[in-house]
Amino acid sequence: MAIKSLSIRIEDEMLNKLHVISDYEGRSANSQILVLIRDLIEKYEKEHGKIEL
Repeated sequence: MAIKSLSIRIEDEMLNKLHVISDYEGRSANSQILVLIRDLIEKYEKEHGKIEL
């Protein structure tokens, strides 16, 4: 699996809150974002079926 990079624009306050939550969960901010994305995809696929690429 290829690893891609993604750049996002995020407000300082939101980024700071993400870091607080990530630290609490014992993850980096990047890892926390990946968990959120995986959870979103899983929820979507449960409701709409598997995404075929």
